[in-house]
Amino acid sequence: MEDNERLERTRMAVIDAIAHNMHLYGISPSAGRLYGLLFFSEKPLTLDEMKEELGMSKTSMSNSVRSLLDLNMVEKVWVKGARKDLYAIKEDWYQCFFDFFTLKWRSAITMNSSAMEKSITKLQELIDDPDTTEEIRERAQIDKKKLEERLQYYEWQDRLIDSFETKEILNYVPIVKHGDGSRVSK
Repeated sequence: MEDNERLERTRMAVIDAIAHNMHLYGISPSAGRLYGLLFFSEKPLTLDEMKEELGMSKTSMSNSVRSLLDLNMVEKVWVKGARKDLYAIKEDWYQCFFDFFTLKWRSAITMNSSAMEKSITKLQELIDDPDTTEEIRERAQIDKKKLEERLQYYEWQDRLIDSFETKEILNYVPIVKHGDGSRVSK
């Protein structure tokens, strides 16, 4: 087997694995293949170059790039003299993870906390209403307690997310550089 073919097969194995697992980020396998292509590319690529390499439609390619841009995994780069937009992956995978984690989790926490806080208010009104039956009042108190406990959990998650945004998490789970074994905490 020719060396170039072996290199390409090795790269394709990684690209396939990335594409297969991109659903964890809420994006399509085609966006994963695009990310893998950009990962191994030695230079930024245009949409046309990516389209040609992957055999995807221009619409699918554009949507995949947009998804990766939204997740802060890919960036548009400027190259002197280039007339078309060029794209490259963001090299700092740790920062990409921090950005993705904080964006997705903060959004979910905000949505869930807001719904629960509104429900607690309505449950309290139900509990305080003199026309509420004792059975409903008891069930409303149980529900209110469950929601208040869950809000404590979301407060903990908020602090965890804060530790990602401030990079304080690196004090507990430091980045270890391979080779010299030194630890890096930014």
